[in-house]
Amino acid sequence: MYGFLLFVLILDGLFLSVVILLQAGKGGGLAAVGGGGGTMADGVLGGRQATTVLTRATWGAGAAFMILALVLSIMSSRASAPTSVIQVDAPTAAPAPVLPGLGDEPAAAEPGAAAGNEGNEGN
Repeated sequence: MYGFLLFVLILDGLFLSVVILLQAGKGGGLAAVGGGGGTMADGVLGGRQATTVLTRATWGAGAAFMILALVLSIMSSRASAPTSVIQVDAPTAAPAPVLPGLGDEPAAAEPGAAAGNEGNEGN
């Protein structure tokens, strides 16, 4: 489910990018605000422009993008909820190795095996 919604979000983002780039500019930009592109009354008191199919598609795709991003964010935060160290089972100790030919008893280190090299360290 998460992968499918992520795929839909990516497709919606691509569609939203294309729809935004296809729209015609309103003209003027920041120059119109400062008085360079006509009177201020045209922008503030002027009539509303007709809503086109591209404008409606932009609003719809933008709303879908925001909703999908919110849903995916909630889904990902619930999936990676931290667990307590107390609730995790302790690992079991590995059994001691059994050497072939010595029977079923675990191998034990001989006490004198490492003690023989103590006197040769300084030479």
